[in-house]
Amino acid sequence: MSVLESLAGRTSGVYADLPLCIPDSPEEIEGIQRRRKRIAVERARRSAFWRPRLAGIDTDRLDDPEEWSKIPILTKDELRAMSTERFYEDFCTIGGQPVCEYWRSGGSTGKPLFYPKTFEDILFNMVGFTRTFASAGIRGGQNHRTHVSTPLGVHPVGHMWARAAQIMGMGAVWAGSGASLPSVQQLALIASLRPTVWMGMSSYGLHLANRANAEGIELAGGSVSTMLCSAEALSAAKREKLERDWGATVYDCFGMTEISMLAAEGPSRQGFRIWTDLAIVEVLDPDTGKPVADGEPGHLVCTALFGNNGAPFLRWESGDIVVMNPAEGEDGAFSVFPTMRHAHRTAGFFKLRGVNVNHQEFEDMMFAHRAVNDFKLELTGDAAGLESLRVSVEPRRGADIETLREELARQTKDTFELSPHIVILEPGILAREFETSVKAPRFIDLRE
Repeated sequence: MSVLESLAGRTSGVYADLPLCIPDSPEEIEGIQRRRKRIAVERARRSAFWRPRLAGIDTDRLDDPEEWSKIPILTKDELRAMSTERFYEDFCTIGGQPVCEYWRSGGSTGKPLFYPKTFEDILFNMVGFTRTFASAGIRGGQNHRTHVSTPLGVHPVGHMWARAAQIMGMGAVWAGSGASLPSVQQLALIASLRPTVWMGMSSYGLHLANRANAEGIELAGGSVSTMLCSAEALSAAKREKLERDWGATVYDCFGMTEISMLAAEGPSRQGFRIWTDLAIVEVLDPDTGKPVADGEPGHLVCTALFGNNGAPFLRWESGDIVVMNPAEGEDGAFSVFPTMRHAHRTAGFFKLRGVNVNHQEFEDMMFAHRAVNDFKLELTGDAAGLESLRVSVEPRRGADIETLREELARQTKDTFELSPHIVILEPGILAREFETSVKAPRFIDLRE
């Protein structure tokens, strides 16, 4: 039995001494997977939804890839098609266990579901959240104080991260997003309480930096030295701008509501170290359903090995397209885990006069420009059918406005073969407009 497995049966009263449980070797991970995948399948068989899908699966042969692949992949569309009643009655497997809390499904489309978590589930889920700090080299204790800017409530990441910080011996400011505590007040707290670690969505970190610039606050000279981001794509341009504006090192983290926090960057920041002792991780060819070779892109499919008492997620297709490579590199104890990178994320785009304007590419172009604080891209159209791009830009204080306007127009033309209308805004306008949004609405289709 591993240190991780020794937690089974423990509940909320023991969070304070929660170990990181990092395996010593790939062989230990294989042993955990071998034992826990059988438990995961047996628990799922308590579900009326899973029972017929698992008929004929031989739990003694789950290490055989052919036998494991007989388990049907679970998709988001299948969950969305369930009524609330069917989800709780047929899918969930609570039995007589007390529910500790409910986590809201992470997707933004369709009716949200609320996943039940038992006390044991939360204990195991907390392991992943505490690992994010250690992976980034944060050892906790009185030398660190955290500021939590992720939304608080039925989306789990905010309160789980705050509790994990406390477990690691760090004080936590439970600020939440700008919708719950205005950004100006968050900046004031950061200035007065001097946290060393900030946690939140990268887009809100950029928003805070924009608001700070509008208020004449210099974040780069402040106390925050480490930023932990999660819940959305973090491009190289976003990372560079965050680090430039905050004067801090940014580490990306990856998780999903259906499983828990599953991966984080280590000191090398050469991809996520994905915790294969907490979940079976598969990267599959979208056409054949077969595993792809190391280094090849495929659909990410995960099976929770722990924390699956309330809702059994077997072979869950997350919607991410990733590339995985074997464990290697220099990330300390976390080097035992394989690395994972996003190869592609479903991205929005505008189509204008036959040209696709990819939102991620446009955002990268804008944030790579040092004179840009923030921006908003709008696709406009009139009754005559004339469409155009309008780019509203907040420049940094002291920027040469006309030079910035000319450079952005040229870069947009060179990159997307379209000539935009550039609108220069006064500092603080977009910061106030984006304030109540969890994720800044930078791309808006205004066509009639």
